[in-house]
Amino acid sequence: MRAWLSASVAARRDAGMVTSEYAVGVIAAVAFAAALYKVVTSGQVGEELQGIVGRALNVQM
Repeated sequence: MRAWLSASVAARRDAGMVTSEYAVGVIAAVAFAAALYKVVTSGQVGEELQGIVGRALNVQM
C-alpha cells in the first residue's frame, strides 16, 4: 500500500509538467513557423520558389 501511496503523491506533484511542456512546445512551434514565414516571403526566396514552380509546370513529358 505504501508504494501505491508514494506513486500517487509523485503523480500529483508532476501533474502540471505535461501542460507546461506542451505550452513551451507550442510556443516554439509558432516561433519557428513565424521565422519560416518571414524567410519564405522574403524577396529573393519568393523569386526562387516561383522559378522552381515555373520550371516544374513547364516540364516536357
